[in-house]
This record gives sequence, C-alpha cells and structure tokens, in this order.
Amino acid sequence: MKLVVGLGNPGRKYTETRHNIGWMVLAELKQRYGNTQTKEKFHGELVEAEIGGEQVLLLAPHTFMNLSGQSVLAARDFYKLSEDELLVVCDDFSLPLGKQRIRPSGSSGGQKGLADIARRLGNDQFPRLRMGIGPVPENWDPAGFVLGKFAKEERDEVNMLVTAACDAAAVWAVEGIDVCMNQFNGDLTP
Repeated sequence: MKLVVGLGNPGRKYTETRHNIGWMVLAELKQRYGNTQTKEKFHGELVEAEIGGEQVLLLAPHTFMNLSGQSVLAARDFYKLSEDELLVVCDDFSLPLGKQRIRPSGSSGGQKGLADIARRLGNDQFPRLRMGIGPVPENWDPAGFVLGKFAKEERDEVNMLVTAACDAAAVWAVEGIDVCMNQFNGDLTP
C-alpha cells in the first residue's frame, strides 16, 4: 500500500490557488484511478485508488498547509506505512512554473507543509514531488503570491504540470522513486 498526500488549504477562497496545486494533482489522480467515494478521515479527505495493481491512498489534509503533518502522521500510523511508502505533492515557489523536482528525502526548503510533516514524523526521509509555481515577482510578498490564483496565460502550463505530476505519482506508486526521478525531474515545457 502507498499513500499520496497532496498539500493545500481548505475553503472556497483557496480553490485554484498556487498553494493548492497539490490538491489539483489529487483531484486528477482521483478521477483517473479512484475506486471509492471520498471519506472524511485523518483530518482530511481520503480516497482509495488502484494504480497498476498497487493499492494507493490519496489524502488531502484539511488542517491547512502549515499543519499538514497532523493528517499525514495519523494516516501513516493507522496503515503502518514506512516513510518510503509516502509521497508528498506540494508547491514550490523557488522552482519556475513548468518544472518539477522529485526527491526521495531532504529538507523542507522553506515549504511549511513539508516542514510540519517532517517535524511530526520525526524525520525528512520521505519522497516528495515539488511543483514549480514561481518565481515570486519582484516586490511581492511570497505568502500573498502562493495564496493567489494562477493567471489565465499560465493555465496551459499549470494543466501540463498537473498531468505530469499525476503521471509521476503513478510511476512512483508502481515502479518506485528511482524510476520516477529518472523520468520526471526537470522542465516539462515543450
């Protein structure tokens, strides 16, 4: 069993914001592979899926970004998963739009959802897929930027990024982190 966690913030005002791109990926994964209705569980929404014969849980924490670890810890402990059976999908404003970075472990890089997950799990040894939403324009507050919506002219790139992230998550679930990194790290723009 694997667990894919998409980070975001609950509430209508956060729908389609840069910070919620992790939830956009989960919505696409649910559409492609989900085989159950959404359940309220682990301080979030949970959907069971099957990808290439692998049972995969899709979790969208509803604890707000900065407290995502509460939800992830509850799900990990309930299903008795190891860190390498967990993939966290999140935004990264230090990566330009159209890039993604997949790593087996590492620091939060300032992403507060990742930082809270690492703090609550007691380590940062879990795979993560960072999706580029940047760069932050000059004279913009980064918090305001990540809570803003994508511009109309960015929608095609965002859709391509979400599709690639779904493909990457599926490869991770079935073939593992090394194959996933080899196929999906980098620039996704044509």
